[in-house]
Amino acid sequence: SVQVGLGRTGVSIVMGIPTVKRKVKSYLTETLHSLIDKLSPEEKLDCVMVVFIGEVTLKIFLCKINSGLVEVIAPPATYYPDLTNLKETFGDSKERVRWRTKQNLDYCFLMMYAQKKGVYYIQLEDDIVVKQNYFSTIKNFALQLASEDWMILEFSQLGFIGKMFQSPDITLIVEFIFMFYKEKPIDWLLDHILWVKVCNPEKDAKHCDRQKSNLRIRFRPSLFQHVGLHSSLAGKIQKLTDKDFLKPLLHKIHVNPPAEVSTSLKVYQGHTLEKTYVGEDFFWAVTPVAGDYILFKFDKPVNVERYLFHSGNPEHPGDILLNTTVEVLPFQNEELVLSKETKDKRLEDGYFRIGKFENGVAEGTVDPSLNPISSFRLSVIQNSAVWAILNEVRDGIIS
Repeated sequence: SVQVGLGRTGVSIVMGIPTVKRKVKSYLTETLHSLIDKLSPEEKLDCVMVVFIGEVTLKIFLCKINSGLVEVIAPPATYYPDLTNLKETFGDSKERVRWRTKQNLDYCFLMMYAQKKGVYYIQLEDDIVVKQNYFSTIKNFALQLASEDWMILEFSQLGFIGKMFQSPDITLIVEFIFMFYKEKPIDWLLDHILWVKVCNPEKDAKHCDRQKSNLRIRFRPSLFQHVGLHSSLAGKIQKLTDKDFLKPLLHKIHVNPPAEVSTSLKVYQGHTLEKTYVGEDFFWAVTPVAGDYILFKFDKPVNVERYLFHSGNPEHPGDILLNTTVEVLPFQNEELVLSKETKDKRLEDGYFRIGKFENGVAEGTVDPSLNPISSFRLSVIQNSAVWAILNEVRDGIIS
C-alpha cells in the first residue's frame, strides 16, 4: 500500500528495519541516524535500508529517500490473516502471542521485498545503535566466508538483530516461517531451520550443535546494540542489552585469497590462525622461538604487489613479532628471470626472503618477477621473550 524510494537494486547489503507505533517512545529516527551517519559516501551507494513502516513519519529523511538509500514500504491490509483466535503457547498472553505472530509476518514481507535488491540481507530493528565501520566489517566478513556453506551470519547475540542471510536462502527461510509463524518467535524458528537441515536424530545433541555451528557463524564483538526500553508490545519494558557490544573491535576484517594456513606456534586461548585469516578473531601465540613459522599457502597462485603484516593490538601492544622475516614461494620457481639482488634473497628451500618485522610490523613490495606467489611464510629466526598477536593478516595485498 505504500512504497517510497527509488527502487535501488544490485547493492551488496540490504538492511531490513521493521517498525510499528510505540505508545511511549519511537526510536526509529535515532536508529536511522546511527546507521546512516556511520556510512562513507561510497558505502551509501552500495546498500539500501528498507523500512517496514506504519504510523510514524520519515519526513526528516526525505533527502535519503530521494537518493535511493532509504525505502519505505507497508503491506496491504489483506496480507494479514485473522489474528484474533490464536492459541496461547509458552505461557504468553493472547496479546503477546498476537504481537509475536504479526511480527513474524512482518519479517517475512520485508524479506520477500528485499530479496532481489542485493547480495545479502541483514535483519535489524528500529531501536538500535551501531559501531563505527559496521558496513565494511560486515561486507568483508561475508566476502571472507564466500567459499563456506553458511546460512546465517550473526553480528549481534540478541534475538533477530544483526542476522544476515544470502539472498537465495531467503526463499527457504520465509517458507519455513510461513508454516510455523503462529507457533514460536522467529529467532526460535531460525534454530529449527538449522536443526531440520543438518541434525541427525540418531546422533546426540553435541553432534547437532557442531553441525549447526557450521551454518550459523558468529562475529565478535557485536556491531549492533539494542537501546529501546519501551517495547512495541504495549506495557512491555525491555532492558535487554548486548554486553558483547561494549568490547572493542581488536582486529580488522580483510578479504584474503583462499588459502591453507598453518603454524608451529603454540596457540593461546583458542585465538587460532584459521579464525584470523577468515576475519573471526586475531591470532595469539606463546613465546616464539627460532624455527617457528606461520604459513599461508594459497589455493591458487596470487599476483601480489605489496603486503602488510601487523602484530600487537591496543590491549597488548608489547605482544609483537620480533626477529621474524617475510618469505614468499614463487609458483614457477625454476623459470624465473631475476635480478642479482633478488637472486641473493633465495633460500635453500626455494623461498625468497623479501622483508622482516620491525616494531611488530612488516610491510613492503614484491618483486614482480616473483609473481605469481604460491605461499607467504613468516619465519622466526631468533628466540623471543614475548608472546605474539597477529592482529591483521592482510591490509592492502593487491592481486
